[in-house]
Formats: sequence, C-alpha cells, structure tokens
Amino acid sequence: MGVIIIHSIRFVLFAIFQIVILNNLEIDWGIYPMLYPLFIFMLPFEMGTVPLLLVSFAFGMTIDAFSNTYGLHASSALVFAYCRPLIFKFFAPRDGYENVEESNLYTMGTRWFILAFGSLLIIHHTWYFLVEIFKLNEWLLLFRKIALSVPLSFLLSLIVQLIFVSKKKSER
Repeated sequence: MGVIIIHSIRFVLFAIFQIVILNNLEIDWGIYPMLYPLFIFMLPFEMGTVPLLLVSFAFGMTIDAFSNTYGLHASSALVFAYCRPLIFKFFAPRDGYENVEESNLYTMGTRWFILAFGSLLIIHHTWYFLVEIFKLNEWLLLFRKIALSVPLSFLLSLIVQLIFVSKKKSER
C-alpha cells in the first residue's frame, strides 16, 4: 500500500478513536488521555517541515471541530510538529535516519521511542494544559494534569504501537 494511503487511514482511525472514545472518558483529577500525538510522531522522517505542520494543523482542527475546543488541539499539534524535527535531531542515532521509513517502536528501538516520544509528549501536554488553564497561578493544577495525563497517554500509545504496528513490516 502506498505511504499516503496508509497515513490517510491512520489519520481517520486516530481521529475517530480520539473523538469517540478518549474525549468521552470521564477520569477524575483532570486526567485527559491523548493518542493523536502518536499519529504526528509516526509520520515519515523525510517529511518536510511545512507539510508536517499542515498535516498536524489539519489533524488538530479535525479533533477541535468535534470536541468544541476552539483550536486547543490544533495549537498543541502544531507545537508537537514544530518540536519533532528538533527532538529527532537531538536523539538521532549515530547512523542517522537514512534507511528508516517511519518512526515507531520497532524501527528505532525502545530506548529511542521512550526518549523521543516521551519528550514530545511532555512538550505537547504542557502546551495543551497551559493554554487550557491559561493561568500561571494554577501551577499545581497544571503540574497535576501533566503528571497524570502524560503517563496514561504514553502507555496508551505504547499499547497501540505493540498491537497495531507489525514488527515484520518495520524490519524490511
């Protein structure tokens, strides 16, 4: 299957899962699991900055349109996409990303995935909750939301990677 078709299918599936299931979960203490950053993370390495930002914006606006969040997800997705090349460069392997088609747990390894995706998820959630709360005097609430939502989102993303990303396909 073509790369564009695969990512288009992922776009729809990630959006539906986030909108229908995760946005309707009622978890106490301000825990808000988000899976959609994984879609942006799994886009091809060689994707240019402008197309990456456009796809991320479109994805964030899709989530916002069905969540009534007025650009909150779009801005968070843009921050995630903007920081992605910087984090990838910072955690780049010695050989670089020459022969790797997409970033996932199997192609890059567990340690790289934890460091790169974990860093980007912290940046994403920090921006999301900062804009949502929009008060710096609520830093305890902000910290609690980030500290509880990031591990749940990371665990959910890890489970999706383990279940839906095939190891054989990634080893080619």
